[in-house]
Amino acid sequence: MRRIVLLVIMIAAVVAGAPVAGATEVVEVDITFTRSDGTTTGGTVHAPAGAMGLPGVVLVHGSGNGRNEQYAQVGEALARAGIVALRYDKRTEDYTPAHRDYSLLADDAVAGLAALRNRPEVDPRRVGIWGLSEGGWVAPLAVSRASAAAFLITIGANSLPPAAQQNWANETRLMAGGVRGSMVDRLAPNAIRQLVGAGQFAQADYDGVPVLQRIPQPVLAIWGELDRLTPPGDSLRGFRAAFDAVGKTNYTLRTLPNAQHGGFSTTDGFDKLPELAPGYVELMADWVHGLPGSAAGEVDPAAVQGHSAQTLKPPAWWESTAVQLALLFGIVVALSGYALTGLVRAWRLPNVLPARILVSAAAIATLGAIVQLGFLMLSRTTSFGPLVVGRTLPWLVLQLIAVCAVVALGFVVVRGRDTLSGAGAGARTRWTLLVCGGTAFTLWALYWGLLVP
Repeated sequence: MRRIVLLVIMIAAVVAGAPVAGATEVVEVDITFTRSDGTTTGGTVHAPAGAMGLPGVVLVHGSGNGRNEQYAQVGEALARAGIVALRYDKRTEDYTPAHRDYSLLADDAVAGLAALRNRPEVDPRRVGIWGLSEGGWVAPLAVSRASAAAFLITIGANSLPPAAQQNWANETRLMAGGVRGSMVDRLAPNAIRQLVGAGQFAQADYDGVPVLQRIPQPVLAIWGELDRLTPPGDSLRGFRAAFDAVGKTNYTLRTLPNAQHGGFSTTDGFDKLPELAPGYVELMADWVHGLPGSAAGEVDPAAVQGHSAQTLKPPAWWESTAVQLALLFGIVVALSGYALTGLVRAWRLPNVLPARILVSAAAIATLGAIVQLGFLMLSRTTSFGPLVVGRTLPWLVLQLIAVCAVVALGFVVVRGRDTLSGAGAGARTRWTLLVCGGTAFTLWALYWGLLVP
């Protein structure tokens, strides 16, 4: 009997001191589940081998198609820490920059939650939702709708609307490259405002704060100290203000040192090293395993930002997309009309040099600004080549060309009486086209910063 008791004690000691079952061996199981609209989607469950009754979490994607390997990397890391993770195929039908439905994406996350709660690997009372970046708007909405969700974790989430976040990211990238002046103050924000005004920026004004205030479950929100896509300091302060306004106390707000937007290690916030930032997975694991006591209102100091994010004002009528397109159309029609009517010898104007400078300079500056704007919006670079007083060389050249166009317009207008003296109807029409095109260019160039320091 004494030997049996000793054996039982030894076995109990080994079991008690052992790590979570299979924590160094992770298994992946592919599943399918039904979404709220009746369609099905696939997913993969990451779990420690032989897991039973563990906490679980559903991984909600950031922007894009959701096929980034980082979700598998996070899922495996969580599984090794004793948390079962489900990553699923993101809904990409009708998902474009101009259209995306956070509400529908949140319903998909709720369906994933139900699927994971039915798995034998998890304790259904301890399954929550994790959201990255865009998922920082979607996951809170899902948790607010799902009383069965045990908790919410976000990484790189925003307390500001998407348009303000994207503008801050653009400004941050330009300023990191040393760019100052109108490219930051006019070109970048006006591009975002035009996309919003034209209906080409989905969910641009989405306000996630009221959703945060409806969440009774514990919340862990994490920001990389070197996040360059989401304003980490502003967002932490925004989350805290939202929770404190409704008296919520079961939340934890953490700033992760030397981490970028998605919780990976980084050298400057713009690059993404292969490994997750030290302490990131441990932070989530300790918090989940320690609930409810671990959600006790702990708040880290906000990350230092180069500048604060600002909510963008909607375009006034005179800067609306329709007006901007009308100006651009006016430039093209008026100046090309002037050039083409010059084929009629009787309609030609004397002293054509200012007119030629105006037409050529306005055309080059307009086309160049459009190309520069496209590069700014599509590129992720932080290297813009040599800078002169905070301007890239292409932008400085375009600004000088734009000034030449405006000076030439001034000559055309000032000498208009002499130019039109004795001129026929055709010549007067050409002069009018020239002045109208030059005026439209001047207004357009002012709006986009070509004529602003």
